Amino acid sequence: MKRIGLISDTHNYLDPAVFKHFDKCDEIWHGGDFGSATVADALKNFKPLRGVYGNIDGKDIRGDFSEVSYFNCEDVKVLMIHIGGYPGKYTALAKKEIISKGPKIFISGHSHILKIMYDEKFQCLHMNPGAAGNQGWHKVRTLVRFVIDGADIKECEVIELGRRGV
Repeated sequence: MKRIGLISDTHNYLDPAVFKHFDKCDEIWHGGDFGSATVADALKNFKPLRGVYGNIDGKDIRGDFSEVSYFNCEDVKVLMIHIGGYPGKYTALAKKEIISKGPKIFISGHSHILKIMYDEKFQCLHMNPGAAGNQGWHKVRTLVRFVIDGADIKECEVIELGRRGV
């Protein structure tokens, strides 16, 4: 069983509350737009970190993270792409990767819109944790926690960090 902390779009701001909310997590997954290596390093030093680079990320992040990440967690195939869209509105890259890889979870960021929905067509759970940073148009900063136990995805929780800029 793995407890996962899911975060995205930090844009060079890491709320100290993230460490409290992810304290019992086994891994942290970042859906891109870290903003700086400082954010990535702080997360890496706290828990094992998986992630992808986002459109605002520079060479410091792109050197450590790829555009597309595909991996297994327990018995679940996971695909992560920062700009990926969502069911019915996938980007061309995301659709190609979903069709070829057949993930059970597809994670994206970029939109700053928290969205968790099941895609019946591809038998895949789409998760976008919204934005945890202070830059962007979102009003509330969010995170997601969930558990992967064998092939089961369960105990999904949305965490609100507070209003943007506070």
